[in-house]
Amino acid sequence: VLAQGARPLVTQVDTAVSPGGKLTVFAASAPNEITATLEEQGHGMFTYYFLKGLGGEAKDASGTVTPRGLYDYLKPKVQDAASRQNRDQTPVLEGAVDGEIVRFKQ
Repeated sequence: VLAQGARPLVTQVDTAVSPGGKLTVFAASAPNEITATLEEQGHGMFTYYFLKGLGGEAKDASGTVTPRGLYDYLKPKVQDAASRQNRDQTPVLEGAVDGEIVRFKQ
């Protein structure tokens, strides 16, 4: 029996393979966790905060959103929202963490 709003997806991740190079991989949760929904927002928790971060909430002082900055923004947001639903959800970041995803005009 799954809790309301749970979004199960079971994956096998080969941790010996790294994305490397310029590839950045974001995952909504750790392999042993079930992702959750923010019903009032119409998205999964990860997607909701990922989009808010890309929309500018994760930008740095220069107006740039980097993979590391986006992850540092969304990880605590997702964890806090999941905690309020009595569950664990920890986003994962693998691969390239530097560089720009979005640059906003100043």
